[in-house]
Amino acid sequence: MKKVKAPYTLGRYVDLDKEIVLDSNGIRITEARARQIASRTHDLAVGRPSLSSPGVHSPEIKARVPMKLKKSLQREAKRRGQTSSELVRQAIEEFLRGA
Repeated sequence: MKKVKAPYTLGRYVDLDKEIVLDSNGIRITEARARQIASRTHDLAVGRPSLSSPGVHSPEIKARVPMKLKKSLQREAKRRGQTSSELVRQAIEEFLRGA
């Protein structure tokens, strides 16, 4: 897997109450304001929507399969107009209902 370079570089610690740092609107960022910004952005949802319920992380299951099986899964999912993940979830649900 190829590593992607982050669009930023980590630098030295900056004491925002001593050094003047301005945001894109020219407003000073203090330590208190930085904490406030961080607390607001911490709760933002990232990634795909939850399959469980809003705000709840959907766990991921990984399994190794032969290439032939993966290709068959992809073809069948495409034929049905579904993603491979949707088809796998459906197959697991059906299997467990019959167990």
